[in-house]
Amino acid sequence: MFYVYPLYRNVDLSLRNYTVRSFVQGDAPFTGFANYAKVFADATFGPALWHTVVFTVVSLAFQFTIGLALAVFFSRNFRLSATLRALFLVPWLLPLIVSASTWSWMLNSESGVVNAALSWVGVGPVNWLTSPDWSLWSVTIANIWIGIPFNLVVLYSGLQAIPSHIHEAAALDGASGWQRFWRVTFPLLRPVSAITLLLGLVYTLKVFDIIWIMTKGGPSDASTTLATWSYRLGFGNLLPSFGPGAAVGNLLIVIALVFGLVYIRTQRKQGAA
Repeated sequence: MFYVYPLYRNVDLSLRNYTVRSFVQGDAPFTGFANYAKVFADATFGPALWHTVVFTVVSLAFQFTIGLALAVFFSRNFRLSATLRALFLVPWLLPLIVSASTWSWMLNSESGVVNAALSWVGVGPVNWLTSPDWSLWSVTIANIWIGIPFNLVVLYSGLQAIPSHIHEAAALDGASGWQRFWRVTFPLLRPVSAITLLLGLVYTLKVFDIIWIMTKGGPSDASTTLATWSYRLGFGNLLPSFGPGAAVGNLLIVIALVFGLVYIRTQRKQGAA
């Protein structure tokens, strides 16, 4: 009930011409795929799709790489390892509105600590949130910071599940630290890495809070993604476009579903092998 009905309603919204009145009364005329055609023909669609790809790919790449590096670092179990690992969870535990507001303050052009630090080394102020050249990268940096702890926790658990005698055998065979990681650890970590990237992909595709709080998709749609565009169409205007907004949301669902099916197919092939 809680999964299928909202999904059905979203599909229904995207196939009808809903206005505020018809949304309440429920008498919206059926228009088929007209809302999807309207979305594809909109000048915002291309940039929003590109921004979504950049935001997602860059976020996943850095979140996974940094998370894996930290997981390997903490797997040595040195003194204060558990304490430091717990501190790294703070970005993940904070409410997104707190994290996004903090990054907005840090990246403020006039009073932000980032520009203050840059001024100490002779670099002029950067309009992180108000420049079309920087706004997308600013929200991406914030999202990377928020997503690193998730990758750290999952990959660290995967590393702990690898038997220690495998590493010991590789060391006895003369393998260096890098060779043990690349030829032993990383292949054994592949199933955990795959599910980490898949979950990260699904989460990042639908990121809305961070972008909306920091830039609202601006300036001039420079940081607009499909998620923020869907919200703006459905709720961000005095005359909401429920149908096109739902259509954009369904596109995100389809993208996530495609990658989910690819993951399942890959896992089945590996299991059969």
